[in-house]
This record gives sequence, structure tokens and C-alpha cells, in this order.
Amino acid sequence: MKKIIKIGIPILSIFLLIACGNNENKKQENPKDSETSVPISKEAEIRINDDVLNAIYGQYAHLTVALTQDNLAEAKLAANAIEAGARKISNNSNLAASAASIVSAPDIEKQRAAYSKLSNEMVVLLKKAGMAEAELYVEYCPMAFDNKGAVWISSTKEVRNPYFGEKMLKCGEVKEIIK
Repeated sequence: MKKIIKIGIPILSIFLLIACGNNENKKQENPKDSETSVPISKEAEIRINDDVLNAIYGQYAHLTVALTQDNLAEAKLAANAIEAGARKISNNSNLAASAASIVSAPDIEKQRAAYSKLSNEMVVLLKKAGMAEAELYVEYCPMAFDNKGAVWISSTKEVRNPYFGEKMLKCGEVKEIIK
């Protein structure tokens, strides 16, 4: 019995090391992870004529990706940064209040409802400010909120729906271009 234990433990250890090594490789090769991540450099190419709004848009893009990935915690982090930046906007925008609603939301569905209001406000502000470089796309999902529909802003024409996340990632269409 002792002989079996002496031989069995090293063999078991080898199997565990091999198994752990294989899991790390699978995590790195998971195509789903690469599909949902957004390249940071793409957002760096976007420049809005208002510096504060430009900084807020970077966090808005982060928020959009978080909602697309059904990530409540990341959405709260991005919304918190938007709220801080929105306080610096001189006009009376509701951006800070919408961002605060996302931060305090208890679940992803409530975050998405507040995100809809935030997106509507962002569209108005971005149109008013205009773009210095590149263009943004106002995308629309007709099925959001029991077929009432909702918009969001994207730096690409590719639809990545933040209102349904992984359930209906490609539901929507480009409605408008902000230049």
C-alpha cells in the first residue's frame, strides 16, 4: 500500500500539472474572448471637438463594451468615470444623473435602462460638439425595452448590442453618422 502511494503521488502530480497547463492554453485560445473584446486603439482614433466630451466618450465606449459583455461591475466603473467627467460639462446636461443611475443600479437590466437615457444625451452632445477626427455611428435596436427601441453610439459600423449582450449581440442597425 505504501509503495502504491509513493508511486501514485508523483504520477498524480504530473497529471495535475499537465491538466493545469492545458487549461491555460485553452483560455488563451478561446475565440469567444477575442470576439467580445474591443481594440483600445480604435477608440484612440476618435477625436471630438470638445476635450471633456472626448474623455467622456472613451469611458462611454468602455461602458458599452461592459454592457455588451453583461459585466455589471465594469459597467459601474465606467459609469462612475462618466459621472465625474460629466460634472465638468458647462451646459445643463443630464449625463451625470444617468451615469449615477448606472453606478447605483442593482442589476444589469436597470443599468441598461439608465444607459439608454445616457446614450440619448450623448447623441445630442456629440452632434452639438462635432467630430475633429473620424466619425461615430448612432446604432439602433428596435427590440430593446419591449420593442420600444433604443440607441447607442459606436466607433464602428459593426453592431454589438449593449441592450441584449450575448443573447442578441448583433441585433440592430446603423441609424445615423455623427461627423
